[in-house]
Amino acid sequence: QVQLVESGGGLVQAGGSLRLSCAASGSIYSLNAMGWYHQVPGNQRELVAFITSDGDTNYADSVKGRFTISMDNAKNTVYLQMNSLKPEDTAVYYCYADVQYREYVVSRYYWGQGTQVTVSS
Repeated sequence: QVQLVESGGGLVQAGGSLRLSCAASGSIYSLNAMGWYHQVPGNQRELVAFITSDGDTNYADSVKGRFTISMDNAKNTVYLQMNSLKPEDTAVYYCYADVQYREYVVSRYYWGQGTQVTVSS
């Protein structure tokens, strides 16, 4: 019903920058919010940042001041600009979208396939 395609991960040195993108497509009646989680093997998936369709944002304390989330509503695409990257940012980053796929149904989360971000020291 809804597909999320991520791009932009990779390998970067500490202090460097990466920009992640995630485009949502398919049956989208209402897109309430989009965001990013990350996960390190053996740990739970953790929220990095999210943005609502109204433009409200929220960040994990560990990334405040370094990461910026934005969304292009016309393209149903969310971006995560990651600056001043640290080795501890190394993880698989998963995009999600809170989507109502048709009128009168409850919204639910859809997930991307994940993209690896590796920050070397």
